[in-house]
Amino acid sequence: MKPSSEIYKSARRRALREYSSYISQGRNGYLPFLDGVLKNIEIATEVDLGIIELPVKKVKGTYTHMRSTSFSRNYLPLIDEESEFASKWIAVYEAQINEGLRDPIKAYEYLNWFYVVEGNKRISVLKYLDVDSYNAHVTRMIPKYDEENKDIRLYYAFLKFYKKTGLNEIWFSDERSFEAMWKLIRNYEPPDIMLKGNDRFKFFRSAVYRVFRKVYHELGGQRLPITTGDAFLDYLRVNGVPEQLFEDDLKPSLQRFILELDYYKPKSNILIETKPVLKDERSLFNRLTTIMRHDDKIKVGFALAKDIKTSSWSYAHELGRMHLETALKDNVETVKIEQVPESIDAYERLSSLVEQGCEVIFSTSPEMINATLKLALNHPDIVFLNCSNMYSFKHVRTYFGRIHEPRFLSGVIAGALTKSGRVGYIATCPTAEVISGANAFGIGVKMVNPNAEVSIDWTCDWDNEESTHSAGIRLARKGADILSHHNTLANRKFSKEYGVYTIDYDEKTDTYTPGSYLCVPVWNWGIFYEKIVRGIMEGGIRSAEGTSKGKIWNYWWGMDSGILDFFYSKKLIPLETQKLIDLLKDTIIEGKFNVFLGPLYDQKKTLRIPNNKFATREEIFSMDYLLDFIEGVIPDNHNHGQFSDLSTGKMS
Repeated sequence: MKPSSEIYKSARRRALREYSSYISQGRNGYLPFLDGVLKNIEIATEVDLGIIELPVKKVKGTYTHMRSTSFSRNYLPLIDEESEFASKWIAVYEAQINEGLRDPIKAYEYLNWFYVVEGNKRISVLKYLDVDSYNAHVTRMIPKYDEENKDIRLYYAFLKFYKKTGLNEIWFSDERSFEAMWKLIRNYEPPDIMLKGNDRFKFFRSAVYRVFRKVYHELGGQRLPITTGDAFLDYLRVNGVPEQLFEDDLKPSLQRFILELDYYKPKSNILIETKPVLKDERSLFNRLTTIMRHDDKIKVGFALAKDIKTSSWSYAHELGRMHLETALKDNVETVKIEQVPESIDAYERLSSLVEQGCEVIFSTSPEMINATLKLALNHPDIVFLNCSNMYSFKHVRTYFGRIHEPRFLSGVIAGALTKSGRVGYIATCPTAEVISGANAFGIGVKMVNPNAEVSIDWTCDWDNEESTHSAGIRLARKGADILSHHNTLANRKFSKEYGVYTIDYDEKTDTYTPGSYLCVPVWNWGIFYEKIVRGIMEGGIRSAEGTSKGKIWNYWWGMDSGILDFFYSKKLIPLETQKLIDLLKDTIIEGKFNVFLGPLYDQKKTLRIPNNKFATREEIFSMDYLLDFIEGVIPDNHNHGQFSDLSTGKMS
């Protein structure tokens, strides 16, 4: 064991390096002090917290300036080895090594950072020894609330979380995350059933969070521009809340999960493939031998959210599965599971596809993304894809179509054929994909009929005929004689309302009946599935185990790929309108026409897309507004349409 004097010299060397580093950057190398921090800050109240266990890593500085100059920013001693200060520091160090320090320090807390009044040497020694926590008598200083100050908003969100849990080590970069964490852990039960109340969360802190933090930092997670709490929250969202974590068990899955957190880096590499050009990665990566055996069939699994007999969305993907099996019958075997939960609860059902030997798995609902990612992290040798345009990950590629293209064409027909001068759009849940489709529809209407009115109403549900009809009635009351439903056509028996259709409204009974069906967008998922699986067979698409660690893939194909089509009634659409539709469809397919061409303004008259500029993919993926010529409001999105609660992986 080193002599205590050598320990002090070692601590001082680290302090001098830290001090010099700050000075070289033109920054103060001493500890911050609370008197200086609170200058010009209005304190609303002080609260005596009594003796609590504070995280040593959250001790930021001293109470007064005089004490602050004895330490560098890392709280290690700057004073000469021959000084009385050094002798006292060494005595504290020896007391900690031989007996363990017991007397609590005194400190103030401000914005969940701690500033020491008495006990600076003890904190210095504890930081040198990398001790997790220590007891302190703490006075909390609460600043006056300021809506414009993010730090204070975060702190007030933390105060609510602290009141419920007593946890002060977990911090987030978004104030909403505190409530999200509370919802995850409020029913946490430790292995020891005798632990109740906040004692539950003390065990959670030591047996779950601190284990996560230790391994996360060992794996380099602290280099990401997020808090450890941010990463911890996303990890729990995907994997659930365990009773406790063990380092050796955690490391493999967390190492893979950290790859997904690279999304937060400023230059995260998200590759958006807008047309089916499957690049050959064989020169870059090892071949995926389990998939490349030409004498065996590839087993491809499909997870469908609903019963194909009642859901047009699930049925459309079922048609895609059937197309794949027919087109590649000599090389592919497919299996499907139906009525898969649209939540993290899908994990068990998705796992059954792995157990059946599937080498490629498609989860066909955006709301399965968390469960799909969890499974993919545990099976990096399998290719996972999820039908979503909101998220994408290194372990889970995502895919969707530019559905706004045929919805624009639907608007052209509705605008050309309305007799009342008002058309209605029945939207489902207020996601970016639905909102961009509604805006595209409105642009189509206005292109051919600038005097027409476009109204929108919401079902706030998926595949629900009752809420669909209720929304239609509300639009009919406003005078709409043509409705566009968000549903596309898979099989008419699933729904009486899809695509664009005329309606006959009876004011006396306050009901309407669909009249003539004018046009409808159509999903051709089979084309996508065939091309993707061919790409896997040819080595152009890899599992997470066989792909570059720096790539996040999303497929966002349009009408030019064939994944989407647009049908209209030649009997009901005038010939000249047919010519216009065919021309517009051709120019979209040829890449000569972009639906979202500026100037485009939202309902508040804010310019969203400048003159002669096209909306970028990011702008389309993040649409949360209606254009100025659309009547209606976007409903609250908190209780529906939340495909995932993850912070990482967002496409916009």
